[in-house]
Amino acid sequence: MDKLIATFFGIGHLRPAPGTWGSAAAVVLGVAAYEWLHPMLVPAGFVLATVLGFWAVPRVLAQSADGDPSWVVIDEVAGQWLAMSFTVIPLAQKGVSILAAWPGFVAPFLLFRLFDIWKPWLVGRADRRGGTLGVMADDLWAGLFAGVVSVILAGLYHAVLEPML
Repeated sequence: MDKLIATFFGIGHLRPAPGTWGSAAAVVLGVAAYEWLHPMLVPAGFVLATVLGFWAVPRVLAQSADGDPSWVVIDEVAGQWLAMSFTVIPLAQKGVSILAAWPGFVAPFLLFRLFDIWKPWLVGRADRRGGTLGVMADDLWAGLFAGVVSVILAGLYHAVLEPML
């Protein structure tokens, strides 16, 4: 069960770039949950993926010689859903379809992948810790940064660019 969770039901075995596959799967599921079930499932999914990640990751690390196996993608899923929550919550409060506001899921995806790969500041510091905390925390920081930057970009668009269109 721990490997099933850590690989996000096998998504982590896709190549190339399993982290990107994990993030993309999270976006697809997040958009589907928002549109067809309930928008708050995205932030709830973030919490669940984080809790399950902190449960599964130490178990798979104990069985692996690699300190951060690329096939472990539950951390990317948690971070991606955190990033998406920054746009999902305001869109849901306004009753706007996430599909109608398509940058509302594209920007957090691109920004999350950027911060997860680039590993600036706290993302890189967390990654260097190693162990379960390093595996999980770097993606949570990347998700937080991606979410904040998404909100800033949305604010700039609506305050500056939209009035000019």
